[in-house]
Amino acid sequence: MSINAAPVRSVRVITTGSGSLHPEHMYGSRKPTLWWVARSKEWINIPLNVFVIEHDDGLVLFDTGMDPAAAIDQVDYWPSRIGRWFLDHIFRFDIGPDDRLATQLAAAGYRPEDVTVAVMSHLHFDHAGGVGDIPNAELHVAPDAWDHLIRTPHPERDYVPRERILVPGARWKLMEFEPTDDPDLAPFTEAHDVMGDGSLMVVKTPGHIAGAVSMLIRRADAPPVLLVGDLTYSEELLMRDQVAGTGDRGALLRSFAAVRAMKANLPDLVVVASHDTTASEKLDATSVSAFE
Repeated sequence: MSINAAPVRSVRVITTGSGSLHPEHMYGSRKPTLWWVARSKEWINIPLNVFVIEHDDGLVLFDTGMDPAAAIDQVDYWPSRIGRWFLDHIFRFDIGPDDRLATQLAAAGYRPEDVTVAVMSHLHFDHAGGVGDIPNAELHVAPDAWDHLIRTPHPERDYVPRERILVPGARWKLMEFEPTDDPDLAPFTEAHDVMGDGSLMVVKTPGHIAGAVSMLIRRADAPPVLLVGDLTYSEELLMRDQVAGTGDRGALLRSFAAVRAMKANLPDLVVVASHDTTASEKLDATSVSAFE
C-alpha cells in the first residue's frame, strides 16, 4: 500500500522509569534458566519505553508502560511470595511515583485524556501498567493475548496481573487481523489496520508471550518504523538471530526471520524494540523533519 498522505505527524518515545535485567535474559544462555535467575550477579539497565504517535485522527500509544506500584508496593501488587522472589531475581527497577504514564505524558506536553488509541504489544505488567491512566483510549489487544488474560487460571504467574489490567471503564477492543497482500507487510499475510488508513499496521510476531505483536508505522517522506515490543531487545540482536533467554525460542526465531524478510523488502525500515536504550535516537533520526 502506498501512503500518499501524511496522517502520522510524529513518533516519540517517553519512559515510565527504568529497570535492569541479567545478560543471560537479554542475550540468551546455554545455562538452565533457573540457574542464571538465581545466581547471575550482572545487571544491564533498560528503559521502560512507551511510544507516542501523533496521528491526524488522535493520539496513539504503543504500550502503556509500567505502574510504579508494581515496584513500590510489591506485596500488594504481587500477592504470591514465589512470584515476588522470581521478580526480584529477574528484574530490578528504578522507578518512582512520577514515572507513571499520566505524569510522563503531561511532561511531554500531552494530556492523558487525549489518547484515543493504545496498541498493546503484549500484556506483561511493564507494558500494560498504564491502561488506567488513559480513560478515553480504545485499547487494542490481540485475541491470543486477551484469551491468555481471561482464560488462564493464574496469568499473574506469567507477570500478566489480570486485576490490575482489567480496570473499571477500560475500553478493550480485540484486534481484527485481515488477509493482506500489501507488499510492505510481506511476508506477513494478515494485519490489523489500527486507524483504517494504512499508516499503523499491526502484525503478529509470536514468541515472547501469548498475543505478542509488532506495529509498522508508515509516513510520507520518512523511513518506515517497525515497533517490535519485546520480540527482541535491539535490532542488532534480531539481525544476528540472537534470542533472549525467555520465551519460545522456535517461535522467536520464526518471527525474527519474518521481520528480516520485511526489512529486505523495505531496506530503510528501522526496527525499534521497546527496551532499546537507543530508541529515542533512532526515532529522532527517522523524523519527518530530518528528511525535509
